[in-house]
Amino acid sequence: MLLHFLLASFVFLSSVKDGSARITSSFVRSEFPSTDIPLDHEAFAVPKGYNAPQQVHITQGDYDGKAVIISWVTTEEPSDCKVQYGTSENKFQGSADGSFTNYTFYQYKIGSGDSSREFWFKTPPKVGPDAPYKFGIIGDLGQTFNSLSTLDHYIESGAETVLFVGDLSYADRYQYNDVGLRWDTWGRFVEKSTAYQPWIWSAGNHEIDYMPYMGEVVPFRNYLHRFPTPFMASKSSNPLWYAIRRASAHIIVLSSYSPFVKYTPQWRWLQDELKRVDREKTPWLIVLMHVPLYNSNEAHFMEGEGMRATYESWFIHHKVDVVFAGHVHAYERSYRYSNIDYNITSGHRYPVPDKSAPIYITVGDGGNQEGLASRFTEPQPEYSAFREASYGHSTLEIKNRTHAIYHWNRNDDGKNVKTDSFVLHNQYWGSHRRRRMLNKHLLMRLFDAGSLTTV
Repeated sequence: MLLHFLLASFVFLSSVKDGSARITSSFVRSEFPSTDIPLDHEAFAVPKGYNAPQQVHITQGDYDGKAVIISWVTTEEPSDCKVQYGTSENKFQGSADGSFTNYTFYQYKIGSGDSSREFWFKTPPKVGPDAPYKFGIIGDLGQTFNSLSTLDHYIESGAETVLFVGDLSYADRYQYNDVGLRWDTWGRFVEKSTAYQPWIWSAGNHEIDYMPYMGEVVPFRNYLHRFPTPFMASKSSNPLWYAIRRASAHIIVLSSYSPFVKYTPQWRWLQDELKRVDREKTPWLIVLMHVPLYNSNEAHFMEGEGMRATYESWFIHHKVDVVFAGHVHAYERSYRYSNIDYNITSGHRYPVPDKSAPIYITVGDGGNQEGLASRFTEPQPEYSAFREASYGHSTLEIKNRTHAIYHWNRNDDGKNVKTDSFVLHNQYWGSHRRRRMLNKHLLMRLFDAGSLTTV
């Protein structure tokens, strides 16, 4: 296995006051059937060669992006887990030995491979305040033809790393040996992206795999064996919650389905991790979770209230820029609102505009077999800026320490359509003085993003 290390306009800004232009899109698309792709489809093709590595995926391997975790599956037998790497094709300057694990989930085993396959990936820039970087955001992907459309459109976006907000394969909708089979097909399905760039994983409810009728009572068994995370690098005690720093972003991954209330391990870890954030080095503070804290869809309505009540005040105090979630199979973006002033007996009883609050974005629209969540509550809440029940993916392109460009891209009958876009001001560096400095700087850099809202 060869890993190539590659070192690698002016914007019209229209200002929209919080809550002044709420939009519920009326777009309706003729979606592909919400059924999984047949097993014999080319998207699930098994690589040639006896025991050839398959389902290859990489993720960041340390705190600062200087290491990579490389994982793969073989179906016949384990081998020596050796990775050869170099900076150009057919030139192996080094090698690394890893380890393998076998686990059984109803007669299904994974291990390491010894047949040769070659891949490459691009190393990230050194962690720094003005390091530009483009992230993709995908959630609730599954393995339908809608999922394939989302994945292909994402690959065309030019983003360098995926922030995945949970619900991967939807294999838990099957039983017995078909569960492992559909984890395998999903691993091969996404390999054309996951083998070449890091996917930063977070777990959703479809990763729990709690199946007592099969004797499977250990939550997250498949997920934890297949998708390692660098949790120890951020002093986490559990791979389901962790943090990384990449380019100019500090990314915190939370687990919606692990204990998170006061004094629990996740609560204590997040309290400490937020104190470790250095906005002089990583100006952008991004949080990933599965269950959205703000959601005006009838699907999963209010499910995030427990975590919102626990962590929202922390997000505001530490100036989190944006919170990405999935779970709801639709798209929604909020204005900067908060609901931390109500203490049961007094205060505001509803979310209110709050310039210190993050933007909350739900991107649970990857394309899985459960279909779209098409029913939103009415009237549209004041905190909700834009919502639409369509499949798609998002990108967040960080330009410097003060500004980033965000796009949500709809899968419009197989086409990639940029539907919701805005310029995101950094919460830590985005003072009016610094914004004026950047506007002057923009005229010099000229990046092309069209006509965008600024928030």
